[in-house]
Amino acid sequence: MDEGERIGFLRELQAGRDALGAAVAGVDDSLAKRKPSAERWSILDCVEHMIESERYLLSRLQAAEIVELPFEKSRREEKIARLAANRTRRIEAPRPVHPQGRYETLDEALQMFDRVRAALVEWVENCAGDPRRMLTDHPLITGPVTCAETLVMMAAHPARHAKQIEEIRDHFGKFGGR
Repeated sequence: MDEGERIGFLRELQAGRDALGAAVAGVDDSLAKRKPSAERWSILDCVEHMIESERYLLSRLQAAEIVELPFEKSRREEKIARLAANRTRRIEAPRPVHPQGRYETLDEALQMFDRVRAALVEWVENCAGDPRRMLTDHPLITGPVTCAETLVMMAAHPARHAKQIEEIRDHFGKFGGR
């Protein structure tokens, strides 16, 4: 990965984390556990989902196969970048990354997110190959995906759920009012 691209991915990863941080600022554990309805996720559920998604996708990056010919920056990569954080289209998360109540507090979940994100940042910092020549898979996409496409998704994922967290906060009143 060239240095400019590495810096770009790292900036996008940080922007996603910053969006998450802004969305949960001032949220207490009581609000973090409240669900707008029985079938919807709480703020804590959203963070847990992001942790499990990030763990899984990091494992896919680590298992990627290098191919001979580099893929060009694809239309799909550009589409992912443009639409990944957009919540107008509902995307059903794969069952293995649905929340299971693994965390008692929002702080505990955010600390775990940061540990998993740190491992991802380390992967990006140490990636010696071209992420468009590294193929892996994604549970929502048929066929191979490049590691560049996966990184774009991972960077935008927290921003997508930050919007969901804002929707939950708005549902209960900005600071959890009833």
